[in-house]
Amino acid sequence: MITKKQVQHIATLARLKLTSNESKTYQKQLGEILKYVSQLQKIDTKKIAPQTGGTQLKNVLRSDTAYKTSKKVREKLLQSAPSREGDYIKTRAVFEKK
Repeated sequence: MITKKQVQHIATLARLKLTSNESKTYQKQLGEILKYVSQLQKIDTKKIAPQTGGTQLKNVLRSDTAYKTSKKVREKLLQSAPSREGDYIKTRAVFEKK
């Protein structure tokens, strides 16, 4: 059984604030999930071949192709950006060193 302290720790990691009732509910639900997983771990799968690559799915995304635009269109786009540096739109850093 999972403890209330463990539920609160998981909630903290997920940046969730749980009420006492929610904490009890999740304690029960997570306990049931863990019990089910422990049942699955007891199944002997040594004689079962892994099933990989059996889908017929295809990528439906378009290719990433650069298109030339006129100077007028490019300048209009750059003027609408909140910040720019030369011919580039300046944005906040996504990956920062800590």
